[in-house]
Amino acid sequence: MNDNTRSLFLLFLLFSFNSFAQTPPSLSKNKFAHYIQFFNSVDDEPIKNAIPNNQCWDWMQQNIPFFECPDEDIEQIYYYRWWVYRKHIKQTPMGFVITEFLPEVGHAKKYNTIACASGLHVDEGKWLHNRKYIEDYLRFWLSGQADSHHYSDWFALSTYEYCAAIGDFSLAEELLPHLVEHYKKWEQLKLHESGLFWSHDGNDGGEHSISKGGLRPTRNSYMYAEAISISRIAKRFGKEELEREFSAKAKKLKELVQTKLWNQSNQFFYNIPLDKREEAVKSWNHDDIDSSRFVKELYGLFPWRFELPDNGFEKAWEQILDKEGFYATYGPTTAEQRHPLFMKKRVKRCQWDGSSWPFSTSIALGSMRNLLKQYKQDVITKNDFLHFMQVYARSQHRKLPYGEEIPWIGESLHPKTGIWLSRAIALDMNIPMVASQYWKNKNSAVVRGKDYNHSSYCDLVISGLAGLKINDDSSIEIDPLIPSDKWEWFCLDKIKFRDKILTVVYDKTGSKYQVKPGLNLYVDGILVAHTNELEKLTYQPQNTFSQLEQNRFKVFPNPAKDKLQLQVPSTDFRKLYFSLTNSSGKVILKKKLDTSHQASLHTIHLKSNINSGIYCYQVGSKKQILHQGKVCIK
Repeated sequence: MNDNTRSLFLLFLLFSFNSFAQTPPSLSKNKFAHYIQFFNSVDDEPIKNAIPNNQCWDWMQQNIPFFECPDEDIEQIYYYRWWVYRKHIKQTPMGFVITEFLPEVGHAKKYNTIACASGLHVDEGKWLHNRKYIEDYLRFWLSGQADSHHYSDWFALSTYEYCAAIGDFSLAEELLPHLVEHYKKWEQLKLHESGLFWSHDGNDGGEHSISKGGLRPTRNSYMYAEAISISRIAKRFGKEELEREFSAKAKKLKELVQTKLWNQSNQFFYNIPLDKREEAVKSWNHDDIDSSRFVKELYGLFPWRFELPDNGFEKAWEQILDKEGFYATYGPTTAEQRHPLFMKKRVKRCQWDGSSWPFSTSIALGSMRNLLKQYKQDVITKNDFLHFMQVYARSQHRKLPYGEEIPWIGESLHPKTGIWLSRAIALDMNIPMVASQYWKNKNSAVVRGKDYNHSSYCDLVISGLAGLKINDDSSIEIDPLIPSDKWEWFCLDKIKFRDKILTVVYDKTGSKYQVKPGLNLYVDGILVAHTNELEKLTYQPQNTFSQLEQNRFKVFPNPAKDKLQLQVPSTDFRKLYFSLTNSSGKVILKKKLDTSHQASLHTIHLKSNINSGIYCYQVGSKKQILHQGKVCIK
């Protein structure tokens, strides 16, 4: 090989390496336009809100993360659910809200809002590029002008997770006093003498269930998450007394749920049936519960979504794999199939005695995601998560009378046949009592049972299958819940984080996207983290605090002479370090700061041999910089 040939060969290798390993794929948005064209073509759009069908594709290009995978059902429903979601974005005098039903319904409150699925609305909406939708929505619920105690909710957790996802906790600081007030109002309304919270099943969004009202795993999991989230927000902003108060509330609820609602013999979380909050618990022995109301319900798996259980309760998950438990062809049942009252009294359109509800499926899959990521257990595998996501995607269809199948999301469906029950009961089965009492106008019935926004899906793709999680310290985890032998590639593009764009790419061989083989994370087109296998990947940005939090660090006076004062906000770090560097990059002063997680003021004594000039300073842990700047020393 002569010199010219060798040079050309080296240039080729250099070009190949750069293009193969460094450049992220940019998913062509037009590649997915056909989905929206099809959804629009089979929709007569009887109700329009802020973003009508003819503006939908433009809106999606500006707002949603794009996703591509080998599973056509999962991919199609991903875009379908964003298509449905934007139908429910409603402009009001108080800003944007997210609705559950498109038509006006009698049990909705101001602007046709219902709090029941608000947490799932935020789960989905936190990934949208326009932050105003969710920030307006959370402010609306906590404004004092919305009926925010009609249904169970988890506003504090939603606020905390939203702020973590966008890398800015200023909204959490703003809403903190309202979240505290909201929690204490729930205590006035629903706290039982036992220390647990009571709830009617309908107020949990699960009316006509087998166990009915009582001390339910639902509300108590939500309230635990609320307490721990308020505690974390308080800690973040140096409110120590508030942090201790709500940390204690969370600890007490966790203990009560794990000791009172857990059945050791049956290895499951149960409802303790009570018809009223004022009713005393006659016996905590589950054997004394009326057998007609003693039932395993899918709600017993909800605590994992809200990160309540300690290790040791994972055996409960066997029920979702059991065909006599919750396992069914078109999605998990809301009650165990072995119970004598399973789907026996079908006279109401909204029944939670066994039907598969996307609402409960969403939370159960969120629980399963957390179980796989946060617990050491051998009951549930990544194969199971992928399978249930495939079932969930497949269930979101409806066959038209002439045979065509279209994407569809309604209220509940038959777990064994896939028929959407709210629609079937009202129109096809024509049960007289239902038809006369609820469905006097069949056109209204059709609209009510269509494009129902009572569940999540896109977030489960993003945070579950693709495995993206942005932590409260702004570290980024990619931990896909996809078995290594199932998918050879996927791409999640256009994730907005602060002012950056994240791209997650898995390409087993590198040939699909022309990237480095394995799992890759790009930030603004730059490869920042990589692993050869489909396994957990973590990236810690150099600057993990938002600009607002950066401003809470204060170094003064500036200019300084013999000492500096350093004000440090409350952080998640017990020990931090202050360092001073000269223009040559040499560290001339380093001091350890004991912050004990609390806001604190520190004095930095400057050595007499430090010359006058401009110096760079940094404050951070051993692994990351939290704040940096320049100081003039006289």
